[in-house]
Amino acid sequence: MKVFNFSAALKLLLLSSLSVKAAPAAIPDVTAIHALQARDPYTPGPAGRLMKINQKPQYFAGANSWWVPYLFDDAEIERVFQQMVQSGLRTTRIWGFGNTNTPGGSGIVYFQYLNSTGGYPNFDKKNGIPRLDKTIRLAEKYKINLVIPLLNNWDDLGGINTYVNAFGGDHNSFYTNAKAQQVYKDYVKLIVTRYKHSSAIFSWELANEPRCSGCPTSVITNWVKDISAYIKSLDSHHAVAIGDEGWLPNFGGPDTSYGYSSYEGVDFIANLAIPTIDYGTFHMYPQFWGYAYDWGNQWIKDHDAIGKRLGKPVILEEYGVESYVADRQAIILKYQQTILKETSVASSSFWQFGTQISSINPFDNFAIYYDTTPGSDYQTLVVPHVKDMAAKPPVTIT
Repeated sequence: MKVFNFSAALKLLLLSSLSVKAAPAAIPDVTAIHALQARDPYTPGPAGRLMKINQKPQYFAGANSWWVPYLFDDAEIERVFQQMVQSGLRTTRIWGFGNTNTPGGSGIVYFQYLNSTGGYPNFDKKNGIPRLDKTIRLAEKYKINLVIPLLNNWDDLGGINTYVNAFGGDHNSFYTNAKAQQVYKDYVKLIVTRYKHSSAIFSWELANEPRCSGCPTSVITNWVKDISAYIKSLDSHHAVAIGDEGWLPNFGGPDTSYGYSSYEGVDFIANLAIPTIDYGTFHMYPQFWGYAYDWGNQWIKDHDAIGKRLGKPVILEEYGVESYVADRQAIILKYQQTILKETSVASSSFWQFGTQISSINPFDNFAIYYDTTPGSDYQTLVVPHVKDMAAKPPVTIT
């Protein structure tokens, strides 16, 4: 999802850090940074239509908590993972990217500085890649599985347009810009090789919600082939997914409305058929896409049907309803029942996990806050669904 509604404080921190005109900090020898080591030999991966975790094919529910590596307080990261474990959540999606075109300043975490000469990783212990190191170490400690996208379509936290600013062109030409792609691959190599031995890694994703609006779908399909194969060459053991929204051109028959059009330049079916893509992802925000909430149940079934056709897992990795919607619980519960009773969708992850933290306020109106109060959204929508998905027999629905 595009990250909405940063707090004013976080916006000010971002602006202050980007206003500093400084030369790139000295970059330490990457070979001196030791990769984190696995604590057990089990690696999650596809098993037919399901995902295998701890060597067992199973259904599961997860969360999105993109902001965890951007926390400055280690104790807050630890508390987030403790709350997830207490809720039965064992998989969450965090951002593995964070770019800027103007380095300097310690008010916000960033992982890479980009200018016309290349990409420069930030290894500052206070606000650089060591924050991601700490997140992954604590995920290992609490046996949390992490889904890690390596790029953002959106401008938040340095997306595709930071490459455009550095190497020219526009958002859509990023996918075919040779210099931008090489620097992006360099970053992918840094992150994947740094953490590929960690037991916390569930999967790598090429990007959060990649789009190429108005492009032929072949542009992104060719990019997915290239980048997914490259990641597999670096780490053949972990699953690779795209992180896309699941657009379905040529699937809806006479329905050529937004979700079933090629407007965003993405073809879910063609991309899922790529051998180096292990499972399909789709997101679901009917209220933003011009549909009624109930349409989401059909969107779930559509992707399940494609997973069945191609024999691969499909995961609803983002869905949610704003907290101010009167029948929020009823809408989400219906989605969850569709997943549980009518499909073999391997997993569903709500957007987004919320809790009390002090260093930033990354939450939007979709956040479901950790709460032990009976009847709360968290106790109604999160905890039971986690239990129900875990209890679902590991067989596909025909």
